[in-house]
Amino acid sequence: MNPDIRTIRVSPGRRQRHVHELCGSTEIAGSGPHNHRFAAVTCEAKPGSGNNHIHEVWFRTDFYRGHYHEFSGKTGGADRIGDRHVHFITGATTENEGHRHEFRTATLIEDPIAEK
Repeated sequence: MNPDIRTIRVSPGRRQRHVHELCGSTEIAGSGPHNHRFAAVTCEAKPGSGNNHIHEVWFRTDFYRGHYHEFSGKTGGADRIGDRHVHFITGATTENEGHRHEFRTATLIEDPIAEK
């Protein structure tokens, strides 16, 4: 896990601008096979390759039989959806209780009620 992601602060008077919500469920794993759910908000946009951008993401899953998992990583570049965009993200959680979970999801549409 990258602790820097959890400690990013927005300077006083500076408004947060470009983030996405994301949510999903992990794949089934572990003894007593199970999955976990997660929900988060990405960090602000950072330059990606070419003319694109990415977002850093950190989240902790829900609990199952006394344990949870964490993830720290980055989204892929922006994928256009009409006049908006989303980001695909895939990865694996930290190991806990002798297992980890893989997942794949997409962010929600950026600022869905704003006029463009």
